[in-house]
Amino acid sequence: MIVETKSLVEVSQEAIRLLYRELGVVDTVRFLSQFTVGYGNYTEEREHLFADLTLDQTIAAIKATKAAPRAE
Repeated sequence: MIVETKSLVEVSQEAIRLLYRELGVVDTVRFLSQFTVGYGNYTEEREHLFADLTLDQTIAAIKATKAAPRAE
């Protein structure tokens, strides 16, 4: 029996199509994201993003975000 070997790209595309069909977009993305490492340096980014905020301002922003209604 001779089996035609698919390229890794073809296998990956088929797997993503199957996941999308069975799980939906959101859960497919969630599943695939666990295999990525990410990029950048969050420590440096965080220091830059929040440099001008006090702890009280940060806490207030978190509480405001939690209290805001979610768009679904």
